[in-house]
This record gives sequence, structure tokens and C-alpha cells, in this order.
Amino acid sequence: MELTLEHAYDAGLDHVISHFFSEDHILAKNEKLGARNVKVIAIQKDDVAGKLVVEREMTASTEVPGMLASFHREWNEIRQEEHWVKKDDSEWHCEFRVKVEGVPAKIKGVMRVQGNGDRCINYINLTVKSEVPFLGKKIAGFLANDTRIKIDQEREAIASLL
Repeated sequence: MELTLEHAYDAGLDHVISHFFSEDHILAKNEKLGARNVKVIAIQKDDVAGKLVVEREMTASTEVPGMLASFHREWNEIRQEEHWVKKDDSEWHCEFRVKVEGVPAKIKGVMRVQGNGDRCINYINLTVKSEVPFLGKKIAGFLANDTRIKIDQEREAIASLL
């Protein structure tokens, strides 16, 4: 299951990227999202690259279908790892992985943030895969929908904090 999203920000590229790597911003964003037990495990950034690892607990955005309930709990432990590279003065690229503890699926993707001093757009492409026999497509479909909702909510939280 693949998702492609675009999120525009009315703030410059450098400003948005600096907020992506701000621990205070990460904690405030996750508070707005209703996450709990948020831990910034790694946060490193220089002029050309960065790495971010965040762990948190979140609930599902929609009701979990009965057939998937055994894989999903009310609060789910999530680990997100991001590796960023600056392509030039108007663009940063990121490869990321998201692991939902206890859920037999993989979420990975890329982000490309392009912009200038006034505004920027985050182009997001991600893939959700589950190889569980018979249920894999249901698991991937549910996670893809839940991830889309969470990414959209995250965009709103980020925009409100810029």
C-alpha cells in the first residue's frame, strides 16, 4: 500500500527544518497529537545532514477492525527513525522508517522538503507492507489509512507551532 502526500507550510525551508530538529518542537507537536511517553532518542543535525529518532505511544486514529484487534492495542509503541540530507539551499531529503511494536508490518518512505525563505512544501511518499498470510493486505490498508490521518494531523500541529 502506497501513500503520496504534499504538505505546504507558510514558513521558509530553513525555519521548518530547524523546527523538525528542535526537541521542544517535537515534544510540543506530540503533545498536540495526544501522544504519551514521548522520548527523543537521537537528534543530530549539521549544515548538510541530520538524524532523528523518536519513540512515543499513540492510539489508532480510527476504530480497529475486529479481525485486526489482536495486533493493535489501545496505546501502541511507535519508533520513528529519520535520516536527512541537504541537497542544496532549497531542498532537504529524508528516508524514514516507522515501527509499530507488535504489529507485523513495515512502514518506510521518503520526504522531500523544497522551498525558499518564505514557504516550503513537504512531499511525502511511503509504503506500508505486511506479509501476514490472508491478513497482510487488511493490516497494510488499515495502517496506511491510520498513517495518512496521523501525518495530516502532524502537519496541522507543525503549522500551528511555526
